[in-house]
Amino acid sequence: MTAHLDPERLCRAPWLKSPALQRVFAALAATGKTSRAVGGAVRNTLLGELIDDVDIATAATPDEVIAAATSAGLTAIPTGLQHGTVTVVADHTSFEVTTLRRDVATDGRHATVAFTEDWALDASRRDFTINALYCDADGMLFDPLGGAGDLAPTRVRFIGDPRARIREDYLRILRFFRFSARYAEGALDPSGLQACAAERDGFSRVSAERVRSELLKILATSRAPDICRAMQSNGFLVPILGTAPSPLRLQRLIEIEAFAHLAVDHLRRLAALAIYPSNEIDELAHRLRLSNQERKRLDTVARAWGAARALVDTAGVKRMVYRHGREGFCDAMLVAWAGDACPTTSLPRRELLKFGETWRVPKLPISGPDVMALGVPAGPKVGSCLAAVEAWWQSHDFVPDRQACLDELARRINFGGQI
Repeated sequence: MTAHLDPERLCRAPWLKSPALQRVFAALAATGKTSRAVGGAVRNTLLGELIDDVDIATAATPDEVIAAATSAGLTAIPTGLQHGTVTVVADHTSFEVTTLRRDVATDGRHATVAFTEDWALDASRRDFTINALYCDADGMLFDPLGGAGDLAPTRVRFIGDPRARIREDYLRILRFFRFSARYAEGALDPSGLQACAAERDGFSRVSAERVRSELLKILATSRAPDICRAMQSNGFLVPILGTAPSPLRLQRLIEIEAFAHLAVDHLRRLAALAIYPSNEIDELAHRLRLSNQERKRLDTVARAWGAARALVDTAGVKRMVYRHGREGFCDAMLVAWAGDACPTTSLPRRELLKFGETWRVPKLPISGPDVMALGVPAGPKVGSCLAAVEAWWQSHDFVPDRQACLDELARRINFGGQI
């Protein structure tokens, strides 16, 4: 993503001129202290990309922020006073306003901070140079550490001593990989990568929830295979996943997604990276704190892998969709496709996938009362009879209608058919 940096983008940015943000800036100006937008909004605007939200840094104290916002008729919510953060709401839009800080003490995950009016100190405690960018209400760029110089082409570099930054917060190891996946071009910053590897032992302090969040964000990027290879070669990926990863399979899945015009699905990409045929996913689910629904999706991939690899016609697709649901079929087929020798641009595979995406799943034409009407008492035998007819119905490509299914049911019950 080679960017042509145009500082005028900040002056023209619609978000900066929004009435809500300008109301917040005007309220903060009443404190007599300088306030600036900071971080992602500034960075992404300079890169010509969309922004998600706007954070504000200010030399005003939290008490001054609350008083100024209230006086201006805005809502002020003390969401993180110990870290200097107040959420200011204007026109139903929330802005996190944080007082400039310096670290007093850090333990590898949390910091004790003191407030300051020194913008360089605030910038120096951040993680990467491209995140230490500020602009005022008029779009004037303030770049105390030269971070804009790392935006074209984009480089992700730690501020100051990389190992010192990591020791302040070991989550920054994953953030280094994630920001490199999202923004960097070419090889990862050597000093940053070396520092991550050197501080690997401290990585165990990062909570599973944060690991999960960062990993899934990495997997959502186009550079995910390369970043996963770097994480694997530096000893991070196996401890995270609890199994040997397959960056090659992940790369092939991404190629298939592009060929088939599929939306990015980070959980499916996780399956391609970490799931193998018929393996148990309990350990992975525990390590990444997966929800029951996520666990079920990955388990379906493992169980349905063999059937997905063996697909040769629409009849097999129908049986898979019927058994595993449309999402389960798509997950298993795509990951199995990525895991075998079939070209990632296979038209026959794409046609089977399209069929499975659109096939209307039928409903078995008979139910429990039909079985009991033929004299089978309520209980497990009813389910066994239905399951036997259902298997027969599937083997006949879901074609038999209600009467044919009733006839098959009667045959099995009355004339010695196997149940």
